[in-house]
Amino acid sequence: MVNPRPAAAAWDLNSLLAALDPKAERAERNLWLVRLAEWLRHARLAPKLADDGAQPPRATPRPVLKLRHLLNLLDREPEYRAKLVELLARTLVDMDATLLLADFGFASQMAFFSEVLERIQRKLLPGTPDTDDLSELFQLMLSDADDAVWLQALDDETLERLAVLLREAVAASRHPKAAESWRTALLDATVFCLTQARALAFSADIRSRLSGEARALAPFHQLLRAFQAVRHELESDERREEVLGPALRYFHTLLDACRRDAATVYDTLEDTGISVDIVFAVQQLQARLERAGQLLDCLLSDAPARAVRDLVVQLAETAQRRRSVRALLARNYSLLARKMAERSAETGEHYITRDRREYLQMFWRAAGGGAVTTITVFLKFLIGLLGFSGFFAGFAAGLNYAASFVVIQLAHFTLATKQPAMTAPAMARKLGDVASDEAVEDFVDEVSHLIRTQVAGILGNVSVVLPCALAVQWLWALAFGSPLIGTDKAQYAVDSLSALGWTPIYAACTGVLLFASSLIAGWAENWFVLHRLGSALRWNPGIVARLGANRAARWSDWLQANVSGLAGNISLGMMLGLVPAVAGFFGIGFDVRHVTLASGQLGVALGALGWELLSTPGFWLAVLGVMLTGVLNVTVSFVCAFRLALRSRNIRLKDRGRIYAAVRLRLRQRPASFLWPSREPAPPATV
Repeated sequence: MVNPRPAAAAWDLNSLLAALDPKAERAERNLWLVRLAEWLRHARLAPKLADDGAQPPRATPRPVLKLRHLLNLLDREPEYRAKLVELLARTLVDMDATLLLADFGFASQMAFFSEVLERIQRKLLPGTPDTDDLSELFQLMLSDADDAVWLQALDDETLERLAVLLREAVAASRHPKAAESWRTALLDATVFCLTQARALAFSADIRSRLSGEARALAPFHQLLRAFQAVRHELESDERREEVLGPALRYFHTLLDACRRDAATVYDTLEDTGISVDIVFAVQQLQARLERAGQLLDCLLSDAPARAVRDLVVQLAETAQRRRSVRALLARNYSLLARKMAERSAETGEHYITRDRREYLQMFWRAAGGGAVTTITVFLKFLIGLLGFSGFFAGFAAGLNYAASFVVIQLAHFTLATKQPAMTAPAMARKLGDVASDEAVEDFVDEVSHLIRTQVAGILGNVSVVLPCALAVQWLWALAFGSPLIGTDKAQYAVDSLSALGWTPIYAACTGVLLFASSLIAGWAENWFVLHRLGSALRWNPGIVARLGANRAARWSDWLQANVSGLAGNISLGMMLGLVPAVAGFFGIGFDVRHVTLASGQLGVALGALGWELLSTPGFWLAVLGVMLTGVLNVTVSFVCAFRLALRSRNIRLKDRGRIYAAVRLRLRQRPASFLWPSREPAPPATV
């Protein structure tokens, strides 16, 4: 909500109090309270205005000092105090506190993207003090990110003086039972919170994902009844402590049990897949249970002023979070990132080589990928000769890439640059506990394994695709008198691959596309598990009737094992083809730079232009461009994927520094381990 900030910083306290009119319209009274909050935050306060005239302690926030000064001034000026008491009394009568206490900070619809849209709307549309909703006034008054900090710093003496002021306002209220009405508002708000939490727990999405005994929802069944017993004693004319105590303890026991049961949803998401709407609903359920406990503390705490302060602090923090779309996305993105990272990690383990046998296997698998890519390169040139318009040329190129990558997957070959985005989450799995040097050393081992795996993959791709493309050009020229791809296209390919042009930028952007394809792969597998499609393929009566039980089971197993790879390969291929076409539609010049495809293009050019191309500077600039393309494809995709994995693991900056230092140490002590696996494991380096 956009806050109409008055220029309260220009007001001194005397002017602000002189403008106080308790008989003014509701909007003007509310606006005065907003200006008072602005003065507390932003107006200057000389040190001599502290409580005893001495230099204020540095640890005390300035708004707290100004609040004390206000209370001192009200003690000295009975006229100002009477006006403020009357204004607060009118506010207590006119404003509805239920929405603030029960619903403030919670989504009106239990859908993640609905809340995103609501927060965007709240940020863009202005608020108004002409309201009888205390939650709207609360957001206008406490609109600063530091409000929760200084509110938390309020000491007991200041809290008690504020409580006295509010008690005077209650006594001066026209409402005959103002105090009872606020107690009723707290109790009603608690009922609303418990009712909403119970409804969420009984919803199909949450209930079906509770684990074990929690699915019976026994604590939720009894929660409202237990609270009504507590409320009956609180509202009784003769409150019986011997009855209230056990009832209150039983209610808190049920509240804790409800929190534990709700938390089991996160455990089952490992098997059922993650939905941001479900995660969001669980967070709302837990927050409502927490709010119910806070509201009851305000009535029953031995230090009610502190309990009210803690509630207001929590509401102020909530007000700040509700203005932030980024906070909502970050909170829900972290868990989703972890699940996507872990699903990619399961695939990524297959792309890391740890000994010479695996290293050579990776090389030969990459060689097979290079052979398939040779066909892809020539089809790319031929599509360019068909004269399609921009979009259809990009779509055809995307189909070409996607089909090629799927063939590579099904043949169990390897495309080198796809590895980092898949292996980074597998490496992050090593970061579950980085407190020990052994854990850091294990992670450095994974880094060296990954880098030399990339060396094997790129060497295997390039060492096959370039000579194969060259051989196809020569054989075609021998058979038909001229190469398959002519000299004009070949020269253009050499010039476009130059390291002095846009190649480094295009290669880095292609690395982002490689990372995006790994995200799509993780999302697709999560979606497949979330909707239980594997089980549906295996057991659905209609599918079993058409395919037969054995074939349905085989298809189910195959899709569960390959859905991530298919989604990643198809999405990568289509992005490599369509992103340049879409960018061109907006007038942005962009082309993909993939090291294996670029190497094939260089082989095609050499076959068309002959050996004399080796003596030209353009050729060697293109060779340098291909090398940069390989480095940037790998580095950018790995960094993006690794940052996602770190976010999912919540690795601290201090631990990241230890990891980077250990990697640098390994580079100095054993640089060859990043290129070629040793015959025997070397002793670990000490950090």
